[in-house]
Amino acid sequence: MTIILVKEVAYLTQWLKDDERMDRLVRADLDIIQSPSVFSYSLDAVLLAHFANVPQGNRSQIVDLCAGNGAVGLLLSEKTKSKITGIELQPRLADMAERSIQLNQLSDQVRVIEGNLSEATKWIEKDSVDIVTCNPPYFSSPVTSKKNPNPHLAIARHEIHTNLNEVMSVTSGLLKMNGKAYFVHRPDRLIEILEAMKANRLAPKRMQLVYPKANKEANILLIEGIKDGKETGFRVMPPLFVYGEDNEYLPEIRGILYGDKD
Repeated sequence: MTIILVKEVAYLTQWLKDDERMDRLVRADLDIIQSPSVFSYSLDAVLLAHFANVPQGNRSQIVDLCAGNGAVGLLLSEKTKSKITGIELQPRLADMAERSIQLNQLSDQVRVIEGNLSEATKWIEKDSVDIVTCNPPYFSSPVTSKKNPNPHLAIARHEIHTNLNEVMSVTSGLLKMNGKAYFVHRPDRLIEILEAMKANRLAPKRMQLVYPKANKEANILLIEGIKDGKETGFRVMPPLFVYGEDNEYLPEIRGILYGDKD
């Protein structure tokens, strides 16, 4: 579900390359470089950053896998002073994320590494991370889904270069004992998600379902896991509804998107 969340910032066009635009992450008061033909972040990324509980201080290490153009890392920088590292496979997306980091003068806190998440421990020490977030490809590939003809979007949305089990394995390998992981995914893959988490020492602890409207099926799943956590104490949070009957954002969503700036 791709949406326009931010206002274009025309006066910063010197940071842009061909087919790019500058948008505003309103709640975080930051700018982000986007390209409609390559990738634009969606509500999923905003909800993931909101759902993740990150320490406010500067002593933790946070990693965002499948970082895309850096939206989750930028949004998390509003909530913490800790170091944030994004890992993104696609060179153009990693470049866009890096320019957004520089544009917002966040290079001392946030960085992006261009590379495959399977090699994460080349850059980040194993068992050293406090928080991992991930907005992974949602669709299995190629058997049970039709790939997007745009190769950039296909990689972002389909399990071409990674899969659910690898995401969980890499996450577990990076996390310290009792480190926390946060994922956004599709509800129809919940059973697979729970099985992959359990197989990789991630105990599910908290889940929230997001519905486009009150009378519709859930289309977004948010889930938290703890490495080597106890298998008890799993909580299902109240449902989150995005739109009212007038097709406008409901107050809770407006608060998540815009804070007090709307």
